Amino acid sequence: MKLKTTVTLCAVAFALAIANAAQAGTLEDVKKRGVLNCVVSTGIPGFAFPDKDGNWKGFDIDFCRATAAAVLGDPKKIKAVTATGKTRFTKLNSGEGDVLWRNTTLTFSRDVGVKLRFHGVNYYDGQGFMVPKKLGVKSAKDLGGASICIQTGTTTELNLADFFHSNGMKYEAVTIETNDEARQNYLAGRCDVYTTDASGLAATRSTFTDPENHVILPEIISKEPLGPATRHGDDQWSDIVTWVLNAIITAEELGITQANVRKMRRTSKNPEIMRMLGKEGNQGAELGLDKKWAYNIIRAVGNYGEIFERNIGKDTPIGLERGLNALWTNGGLQYSPPFR
Repeated sequence: MKLKTTVTLCAVAFALAIANAAQAGTLEDVKKRGVLNCVVSTGIPGFAFPDKDGNWKGFDIDFCRATAAAVLGDPKKIKAVTATGKTRFTKLNSGEGDVLWRNTTLTFSRDVGVKLRFHGVNYYDGQGFMVPKKLGVKSAKDLGGASICIQTGTTTELNLADFFHSNGMKYEAVTIETNDEARQNYLAGRCDVYTTDASGLAATRSTFTDPENHVILPEIISKEPLGPATRHGDDQWSDIVTWVLNAIITAEELGITQANVRKMRRTSKNPEIMRMLGKEGNQGAELGLDKKWAYNIIRAVGNYGEIFERNIGKDTPIGLERGLNALWTNGGLQYSPPFR
């Protein structure tokens, strides 16, 4: 009986040791390395793209920078690990990337089958179609027989097949791997239509010399909730990425901005603000981070609205309205659990 009890206790201790090691794994790796490796796209204007000096910028990059600010205290300590639709999950699961901040749709098969853990939605999107205005097409239901540029390894392939099948239409698929390749093929006339997430279409169109001559059709044929992902098996790291996103959304809800966050931390009497910004409580320690982790995020990149408007909002070349990505208090879907 004693031997059996000892063996059982040893097994439990061993399991706990493995669990604790897994939990600490990615956070410890990032801190030891001093750089956060983010899996991003190969380049989408407004979302993730290198400037003329090779510095990566954009909506997704700001969320990567926010994560680095929370974990390392410095938003500049990031490395962009570029990946196509085919390679993004392999690079994340192999450990080449620590987190995926990339236009990637949360689906059942990816969450369960590919063994990813998704952490909320940082952009609510849907698949659309872009065509040259000269074709005179007014609706996606007029695209029967068209040649269509589509990225492989994405949800858009199945969505496209389903849409055309349900509407009794045929099409010719022109498969490509990157957004830049799609842009080149579309402008060269190798396909009549380009289909991807509507935000990606707007981003691509913004790079054309004549964007006014290209139309994004009104139909949205799918739900594409885009958000960050990490590998299965590291609960602590999963919690960190989840609450980085929540802190950015909550900051907008509470009126905390890049400009006023220092004053808010010093003078606010709002208990939620005081907890989130590390003035009270120990939420940072519970995540394994500095007490000013959320403060560092907002100092570095601002709140959700600031990130959106700076990179892809109506006053940028991308020109996107908030729409579903407005706060829940303004008729949108962006909503964060409370910091308590």
